Amino acid sequence: MEEAKVGQRPVIYLYTDGASSGNPGPGGFGVVLKCGAHTKELSGGFNCTTNNRMELLAVIRGLEAIRWENAEVEVFSDSSYVVKAINEGWLQGWEAKGWKKVKNVDLWQQFLTIYRKHRVHFNWIKGHAGHPENERCDRLAVNAGAGAIARGETLPDDIGFTQDNNDNTNLF
Repeated sequence: MEEAKVGQRPVIYLYTDGASSGNPGPGGFGVVLKCGAHTKELSGGFNCTTNNRMELLAVIRGLEAIRWENAEVEVFSDSSYVVKAINEGWLQGWEAKGWKKVKNVDLWQQFLTIYRKHRVHFNWIKGHAGHPENERCDRLAVNAGAGAIARGETLPDDIGFTQDNNDNTNLF
């Protein structure tokens, strides 16, 4: 890990993963934040959602958990959807074109609000390849989604997913 210079805040490492059992199906997200000697884990689940929504929501929830603005954040995700949207400029294009024919607009707009408060770099890592933090995020995500359903817990609806699927303008 990179050390902070004197007078600077340390780099925050944000590891994320999303999961859904069925696509759509019950799903969850998992987050591991590391900053210096501190580690924080977050997770949550929904009754019916998609893997891509959970991958993106994991990043949003992780960035929202950062207590100061203009943080230097290194995000590690196994989601090509999320990483390529940022690193290859898809997101800028979607926004410039007024979000036409874009899935998960509600989450992308939430993402942009929090993303623009920090200096964020995205790194793609291969999923299920033994990366300790990615494996932990996967366990958190599965436990919060399908695991909760298996335990008989009631999960909330993913309103954005429901609205996206009922809005025919996003289907073509």
